Amino acid sequence: MTMLILNLTATLLYISSGFILFRQLIRGRDIATSKTPVLILSVAAVLVHGGIIYAGMLHHDQWDLGITSAFSIIAFAVAGVFTGIAIWRPIENLGVAVMPAAAISVLGAWLWPTGTQAQVNPSAPFTLHLIVAVMAYAFLTLAVIEALLLNLQENRLRQREPGRLLKALPPIQTMEKLLFLFAGVGFILLTLTLISGAVYNKFLLGVSLTFNHHTVLTIIAWVIFGVLMVGHFRFGWRGRYAAHWTIGGFVVLVLAYFGTKYVAEFLLN
Repeated sequence: MTMLILNLTATLLYISSGFILFRQLIRGRDIATSKTPVLILSVAAVLVHGGIIYAGMLHHDQWDLGITSAFSIIAFAVAGVFTGIAIWRPIENLGVAVMPAAAISVLGAWLWPTGTQAQVNPSAPFTLHLIVAVMAYAFLTLAVIEALLLNLQENRLRQREPGRLLKALPPIQTMEKLLFLFAGVGFILLTLTLISGAVYNKFLLGVSLTFNHHTVLTIIAWVIFGVLMVGHFRFGWRGRYAAHWTIGGFVVLVLAYFGTKYVAEFLLN
């Protein structure tokens, strides 16, 4: 009964926060001037969501990292990072995507738990790797949402049809700065993810890297984001060009983890 209440509470808090943001966005209002209610709901949702994840890990010798549980953990990190940054940066519009996705992740992990084949034995190297990898996903998820909004913003400006949505978004310069802030931090964390993954593999298997689909696709995503960073700081890439590279790198990264887990848990099972 307790888990039922916690899961429903987290879901409703996320949905309420997302609904308020969506309503303000379609009305073309400046969300930054009235974001306190949204932040209160978001903080409460993240705390309850975190409690659910912690309780699930605390009372089990093995951690469930199946596709729905992994989605819940990453969505929790995305919502947490979003909420923390929204206090001092104008990123409230990203919550229109972040909050509903987090609500879906809570319901997914609760209603469709994965089997024992997705459980892992926790250890210090693995815990470090998991934390860094989840944070990398969190920042790169925010980067890709920012990239999608930036792409939409530029398309509307080119067509000279701003509309209410465009009026509610921050200026393009601010959007670009936030995109490269998220992508830059995400790239650093993704680099650390590869390093910590090599350490974990060495601890578990005695080899630094196993070149499976997951590793190869992660390295490809790392290269894409690395090219994006070099292109931006060396050649001044920005706007739609940078947005497309961000989206491309994120798609490869999603395939690296969730794509391979889907094949392993559903197609090959």
